[in-house]
Amino acid sequence: MPADVRVIVVDNGSRDATADVARELGATVVYESVAGYGAAVHAGVLASTVDLVAVMDGDGSMDPADLVPMLDDVEAGRATMAVGRRRPTVRGVLPWHARAGNMVVLSWLRRRTGLPVHDIAPMRVCRRQDLLDLGVLDRRFGYPVELLVKAQAAGWVFTEHDISYGPRAAGTRSKVSGSVRGTLRTARDVARVLA
Repeated sequence: MPADVRVIVVDNGSRDATADVARELGATVVYESVAGYGAAVHAGVLASTVDLVAVMDGDGSMDPADLVPMLDDVEAGRATMAVGRRRPTVRGVLPWHARAGNMVVLSWLRRRTGLPVHDIAPMRVCRRQDLLDLGVLDRRFGYPVELLVKAQAAGWVFTEHDISYGPRAAGTRSKVSGSVRGTLRTARDVARVLA
């Protein structure tokens, strides 16, 4: 992790040893009883006590060093939110069904809202209070899309940064892109947000 970054890991029903490993490595572990991506993100933001918050998956697929220019953009006022655009480091790391779903959602968002991003903000940085004031309600997999829609409507300024996207840590599996079923479940949550 970059220097001066405090790590909060939210465990909302993980069946692996993520929370134990995170705690052993010095992270603060927060337990959230409600399942879902949005519930985990919201719990982490509430647990934070600093001005800038960053969100990223804890599965080893993203490089925390990529947060540094994003933190700089928000801190310097060049962006209300800096977002990551995944760039696979090895072939096949992002399955076809996940790429297709991402493309459909982003095409809709750009056409309907003019949103200037090319990925569904898998890594992002903004000010904690700005995020809370935005009032994102989805607690499942539609959370990042609702966040982007509301941020665009609120006039937030975005910057987009290429981020490295590699294989997940051994023994982990994505609830979204790990299966066609997971991608379809996420598509359902996203469609509910976009309706």
